[in-house]
Amino acid sequence: MAPSSEAVRLARRLRGLRESDESGLTQRDLANALSDDSRVAVATISSWESLSNPKLPPAERLRSYALFFCTDRSHEGTPHLLAERDLTPPERERFEKLHHELVGLRDAVRNQSGASGSGGGGSYTWDFESGPITIICPEAVPIVNPETGREFSHPLADERHPNYTRMFRYADLDALMELWGHIRASNPELQIVHRLPSEVMADDMSSHVIVLGGIGLNHVTKRLLKTLRELPVSQFEVADLKTGEIFKASDANKEFRPQWEETSDGPELVEDVALITRVRNPFNHSRTLTICNGIHSRGVLGAVRTLTDVRVRERNEAFLSSHFPEGSFALLLRVPVVNGEAISPDLEIEENRLYEWSPTDKAAAK
Repeated sequence: MAPSSEAVRLARRLRGLRESDESGLTQRDLANALSDDSRVAVATISSWESLSNPKLPPAERLRSYALFFCTDRSHEGTPHLLAERDLTPPERERFEKLHHELVGLRDAVRNQSGASGSGGGGSYTWDFESGPITIICPEAVPIVNPETGREFSHPLADERHPNYTRMFRYADLDALMELWGHIRASNPELQIVHRLPSEVMADDMSSHVIVLGGIGLNHVTKRLLKTLRELPVSQFEVADLKTGEIFKASDANKEFRPQWEETSDGPELVEDVALITRVRNPFNHSRTLTICNGIHSRGVLGAVRTLTDVRVRERNEAFLSSHFPEGSFALLLRVPVVNGEAISPDLEIEENRLYEWSPTDKAAAK
């Protein structure tokens, strides 16, 4: 299939920026400059500049393009990115103008293709130009023997058992299997691993990090929510809910709780709350951090399926692209539960969006 005219226009503009540089900037030079750890591949730059089969760059990379080409100081010595705070007023004006232009070109590609990936290579939240990718999953709560009071896990989670199965140690398995399969299919050549919180190593936190689950079962979630000081969403325990932890938006001074319905068998969960957060990795700004969280497991699965479910993901990706062009955001979502099954939220339905935040815009509570 021939690429769309919008995709070619963006590719030509990116190539033109590089080739118009008087220093003779090569694709390798630019690849190194756009990532502090030099992990952007030359082939990736080439794919973004290709006029025959252009790939759509992630939104955060276009910001780096604008930052690099807004000032001649990027070429002093080894080509490198300056910090935004170090830009002079004229440089900042050029940066904002170029960034706006590139994002507009990218949006035109997405709008024409319907975010389906056709006519420009596509670019979903779960598409990554480089790895590794680390999924950090919650660990299952130990079972307590009511007679002895002793804790024990599933027998097959014991490494000494001849039929030891590591996955019995995981919680939120529905969310992990959904996300793992989708990311593997979208990024077949990249290294993807999943870890329990107790297995996380320092190098894992410098990759693209995806964290599943709430603070009760995943202490990495708790740590990261505290690390992201600008994020006005917190999660905490309350005395009247023993099965999960609720969310609060500090700037709106509002709590978000699940909904229950009384039945003959007792309370039934009919609506959970999901949190999806995508920001730059605070430990490596050339990588991303994504949190898929919920009050209960249905909320976690709903957060994942918002961007994996074939029935809604294209519209949801288009919504994110238009509302958060820089690629960073946080959303609290309503997740209906029918017959025990989580329903994937459609972001175009306003009632599903309980709360929205981005680093550049004031949050809006619904």
